[in-house]
Amino acid sequence: MRVILSIIVCLLTLRFRTRRSLELEVIALRHQLGVLQRTKRHPPLIVPGDRFIWGWFYQFCPQSVRWLRIAKPSTVIKWHRRGFLFYWRYKCKRGSLPRKVKGALRHLIFQMYNENAGWGAGRIHGELQKLGYKITKRKVANYLKRIPHSRSTPGWRTFLQNHMHDAAAIDMFVVISMSFKILFAFVVLGLDRRKILHVGATEHPTQNWLADEITEAFTKNPRPNYLIRDRDRCYGRKFSERVNELGIREHVTAKQSPWQNIYAERVIWTIRRECLDHVIVMSENHLGRLLIAYTDYYNRSRTHFSLDQDCPIPRATQLLSAGSKIISIPQVGGLHHRYERSQLLPERGNSFNAETAGTGSAHAMKRRC
Repeated sequence: MRVILSIIVCLLTLRFRTRRSLELEVIALRHQLGVLQRTKRHPPLIVPGDRFIWGWFYQFCPQSVRWLRIAKPSTVIKWHRRGFLFYWRYKCKRGSLPRKVKGALRHLIFQMYNENAGWGAGRIHGELQKLGYKITKRKVANYLKRIPHSRSTPGWRTFLQNHMHDAAAIDMFVVISMSFKILFAFVVLGLDRRKILHVGATEHPTQNWLADEITEAFTKNPRPNYLIRDRDRCYGRKFSERVNELGIREHVTAKQSPWQNIYAERVIWTIRRECLDHVIVMSENHLGRLLIAYTDYYNRSRTHFSLDQDCPIPRATQLLSAGSKIISIPQVGGLHHRYERSQLLPERGNSFNAETAGTGSAHAMKRRC
């Protein structure tokens, strides 16, 4: 009897409802029936599309929650709020930076973080504001959370860049003579302008010989604050004591890490490639004369990429109006040449020649060896 009365009441109320309301109720009921037929389980499986439909129902007809039988009305309200959240994110995203600019900005933030010690979201945000990027500090902080690795600590490259003007590097390399004797060459390099400060050659690199060489090198050249060397046993305690007496602080590289003394290694490679690979060393004195001749050419004539195509000892630029004839001056026994305009050359008696310029040093090394 109660069921019949409820049906009669529903029929009477239908006469007073609008057509739009009836159509929405029919659609809602048919949708629920389709969900039940699709899933055939309890509770029914509701997919995101179903949530979107009921969120749309609630937006245009809030009373539609009374027609829902497969979920609670409070659940429909949550679906509607979640849909509004997605809509707002989409609307905000439309006014954000393009994808290409966004990727470049992310890369720039990572670069600023890794290249600057102690920089956080605030400093990076301020720098980006000066570059014209409209971004919030919170967004920068979110980007920093996605960095795949932690900030790297300053290494040897940073140390060398910060102390380039007050540092020197030393190293030794082996040369085989014509009689198959093993000779040792010693190089002292100033890191400021990659200038070779001193060279030496010996058959027995003892601690006393190395100590005398480093003393001679920094007697005729300004003393640096730092000296970089490897862990060769030839240096020993006496060498370290002599360096300390000169007021220089030693920095010893790690084991089997030649890249920590990269500038000295590169100079040695350059000496081999441009000089020693083209001659046969006859003796210790011959090696000393070759090193002195090449050092004079290296410091005064050879241009360097790292010095903007200048020499360690600055070399004047000659203009086209200075002279039309160009003269080739042989150096290092003719292995290399220096080119000068004829009008800028001094008189013949005082002509520039690297071989004659290093004669005195060669005799001094001969006496030393």
